[in-house]
Amino acid sequence: MKSLFVIDKLLVSKFIKFGVVGCSGMIIDFGATYLCKEILRINKFVSNAIGFILAATSNYFLNRIWTFESSNNEIGVQYLQFMMVSIIGLGINSLVLYLLNEKIRWNFYLSKLFAIGITTVWNFFANLLFTFA
Repeated sequence: MKSLFVIDKLLVSKFIKFGVVGCSGMIIDFGATYLCKEILRINKFVSNAIGFILAATSNYFLNRIWTFESSNNEIGVQYLQFMMVSIIGLGINSLVLYLLNEKIRWNFYLSKLFAIGITTVWNFFANLLFTFA
């Protein structure tokens, strides 16, 4: 029973770190999305994808170093795994964004916030079990 508590405590610690890294990624994501959508007038879904990919790249390096403390020397392979998880996450993110913004008519940025929350859960467990296993 004691080892289960340690695993849970470690998992919670990793999830909190993942969340902190995610917050920095959210700033990058929202900033790039805003720049592309509002300033450069790029389509909102393309802008969303640009913001998401820039944030995912930043998140990979921060999660590799801090959250999962990976010592895997195959950074390129690991980065591609992380990006595969992120691309699936982008699909989830875009679907939620589309449903909330286009179908339910929520504000674009409120919809994006919910999409990020749902995608975060996917990204954490997929990266825990696949990328940084």
